[in-house]
Amino acid sequence: MAKKTLYLFNPEHDLALASGEINYMPPASARQMAAELALLPVWYAEEGSAVLAPSAYNLDYMKRMRQLLGLSVHLMTEPELASERNLDIRPWGWDIAVRKRLLDLGIEKHALPSIEQLNKLRSCSHRSCAVELLPHLQLDNYFCGESFYLALPEEWKSFVESHDTCLLKAPLSGSGKGLNWCKGIYTPSISGWCLRIGSQQGGVIGEPIYNKVEDFAMEFYSSGDGRFNFIGYSQFRTGGSGAYEGNRLISNAAIEQNLSEYVPVGELDKLRNCLERELSLRFGSVYNGYLGVDMMICRFPESPAYRIHPCVEINLRMNMGVVARHLYDRYICPSSTGIFQIDYAPSDGAAWNAHTAMAETYPLEMEQGRIRSGYLPLVPVYKKSKYRAWILVSESVHCVI
Repeated sequence: MAKKTLYLFNPEHDLALASGEINYMPPASARQMAAELALLPVWYAEEGSAVLAPSAYNLDYMKRMRQLLGLSVHLMTEPELASERNLDIRPWGWDIAVRKRLLDLGIEKHALPSIEQLNKLRSCSHRSCAVELLPHLQLDNYFCGESFYLALPEEWKSFVESHDTCLLKAPLSGSGKGLNWCKGIYTPSISGWCLRIGSQQGGVIGEPIYNKVEDFAMEFYSSGDGRFNFIGYSQFRTGGSGAYEGNRLISNAAIEQNLSEYVPVGELDKLRNCLERELSLRFGSVYNGYLGVDMMICRFPESPAYRIHPCVEINLRMNMGVVARHLYDRYICPSSTGIFQIDYAPSDGAAWNAHTAMAETYPLEMEQGRIRSGYLPLVPVYKKSKYRAWILVSESVHCVI
């Protein structure tokens, strides 16, 4: 009997990894995000698979998407899980907390990774792995980047005081979280933060701050048997705090062309080939699924003026760049471009008002079963919604995010 694939959106995954607790309870905001964006996996799920989500307020939306774009994914509710057998479960990210949640919902133990496997995955998700990989990716003078794993208080103090500006990172944290921007003075606040993170996670990561001009990523898929295959690029934007804000919806060729304005395409090819080897060596037998390596184009005063920072982060999980890649490649006209965004609106009704205004201003236009232009919510939006996931597509011009 063939396995049925089930997708699960657990955006609290990075926070659960950082806590390391089997009974981890995410904050209310993360729980609300998981509930309101539960349908996000329908946009990257395999045909004929299922997504774990409540049916009551998602069925109408799913029916519309089937009619509009031919989506062949169906819903599975939590009560239905216990009676299902032979499931291939694919959460946003694996951790011991989501494993326990699935066990509590009636999933059999043999269908889930073991605690030992997930602890190994957690250690591979530690930012010290990115620190270790970075020197192996300095292929020539078109590459830059330094990163340090600092375990001792004197190292934290020395690193901060030896840089006019620098960034300290928690080794395990969510997008835009666990970051501490420093300006050359080791303040009591920074010291306290380092002591807390160091005691919880073994140390802190120290990095110089670079003159960034572009954020991008290379996305890979691990088959679990030692092979990592490149599946495409992601070009995205982050806010001042480092938190993810949105992705461009353009072809791989267009992203490569954008990047070639700064560095030769051959450098990207070399990096991609090198990463396939290095990722296979480190994670090939540990991890099965999508993986993203976040990168930057940085500007320097001397030649070459633009260089690639080849490993800012390693995301050993599903990520928004892969979602954007699937959205463009599957559902958008090749002659169109767009943006993909996740929004949070704290005040009641704000998300609904923005949704209705965009739907009216940018009506959806289709061509041969694909989106030519307009606004499409990727999950249903209600008057009480706080979170939205959406795309905005336009013809023949680059959308700016």
